[in-house]
Amino acid sequence: MDEKITQWKTAIAAAGGLLTALWGWLGWLVLGWIAAMVLDYLTGSAAACKAGNWSSAHAREGIWHKAGMIVVVLVAGGADLLLSLLLANLPVLAFPVRYPGLLCPMVLVWYSITELGSVIENAVRMGAVVPEWLKKTLEISRDAVDKLAGEDEDDR
Repeated sequence: MDEKITQWKTAIAAAGGLLTALWGWLGWLVLGWIAAMVLDYLTGSAAACKAGNWSSAHAREGIWHKAGMIVVVLVAGGADLLLSLLLANLPVLAFPVRYPGLLCPMVLVWYSITELGSVIENAVRMGAVVPEWLKKTLEISRDAVDKLAGEDEDDR
């Protein structure tokens, strides 16, 4: 059993190292987002168990929700890549424009904040007392990303 745990730790450390080596700070955003998704899933399952209403159908629905988020992040990353290639190779510009990406990091930050808010909700359902200022900070942060992207609260 200890060998299996060591293998899992090694695989996770290798994947984390690879992501951060390839993507730098974006890799850290991806790792943080993945950690927030896992924590949300685990705390959501724990809260449902505590309430006595855990079901595999609900658990599967949560996994599909997370899979959909992964697709959105991949689309944002693809859009950033396309914009970067386009701007670097436009013939009308006298010099290439460097575009390191904006859409994917913003989507990752927005999803991470949303996931952390969901973790807080799950913690409350589990019986934890959560400081109001923490909830408010997450809400303000998510709204700030929306405003940066030009989206109003009414658009959600």
